[in-house]
Amino acid sequence: MKKLTVKEILGLKGIRKLSEVYTHNPLEAEACQSAGIEMIVSSELNDIEGIRNAAKNTFFTIGLPYGKYLNENEIVKRSFELLKIGADAIYCPQSTKLIKAIADEGIPVVGHSGFIPYKSTLYGGFRAYGKTANEAKKIYDQCMALRDVGVFAIEIEIVPFKVAELISRNIDVFMIGMGSGLGCDAQYLFAEDILGYNEGHIPRHAKVYSNIDKDYKRIKEKSKEAFKMFKSDVESEKYPSKEHDIKIPDSEYNSFAKIIKS
Repeated sequence: MKKLTVKEILGLKGIRKLSEVYTHNPLEAEACQSAGIEMIVSSELNDIEGIRNAAKNTFFTIGLPYGKYLNENEIVKRSFELLKIGADAIYCPQSTKLIKAIADEGIPVVGHSGFIPYKSTLYGGFRAYGKTANEAKKIYDQCMALRDVGVFAIEIEIVPFKVAELISRNIDVFMIGMGSGLGCDAQYLFAEDILGYNEGHIPRHAKVYSNIDKDYKRIKEKSKEAFKMFKSDVESEKYPSKEHDIKIPDSEYNSFAKIIKS
């Protein structure tokens, strides 16, 4: 699979729907690439180098944690560092001032609109946003403001599908929908929801395609037993055994021993 460029992604707007998955580790990233998922996302707090190496031909957006970088210099410096690691784009959850600083350097940046989880108190808790004309207008204005500071894409989350569709049709950036209906340019889900190992609240918009929670638990138990056996072998000196030893010729060892004793 050939990795998409930003130009190619924008060129697919209104032509073909793309898929995007939040991945937590290299295993999920590699599976996404093998499945033909065009775009993956992960936080810089995860093993981003491992994820990049596991999915070299997949467009990779690395997310900056909300509130970690508080001025233009900090956020631009970190964005350049992430580009060197292999990011194709930066997800920035902060103000348009900081987003603009990234975009002004020619770094592809993704914004966020609609319901934003870490700002849930502003929306009255975890709920859909944009169900009134006034709320929908605020989302539209926010998307336009993000466009004006240079984002190439916007994640639009938990918004009524008609609102998201109308905004997507009337803005020249790539709209990535999460729980916002079919009218967006791409659909975005978290790997734990797709794979069925989410132990917390499962959002209404999520769709479970597999149930590997039992597999994970079984692997965890098998891993635990293996680690216990290893620990026991170390304590009883059963590991390492002679089969694991690296040999040295007797003559070389004897010479070494004389050096140590002299």
